[in-house]
Amino acid sequence: MRVNIILACTETGDRNYISTKNNRNNQERIELMKYSPRLRKHTLHRETK
Repeated sequence: MRVNIILACTETGDRNYISTKNNRNNQERIELMKYSPRLRKHTLHRETK
């Protein structure tokens, strides 16, 4: 049931992280505050397809 997702930075568009989520529990796209190496600060990262 767990699927792989890619998290992309909303400010730079870089795809920095790969994670997993359970589609039964979370139908909507995930948004997390993660570290962006290019900007050297924490930014909002959203799930991409």
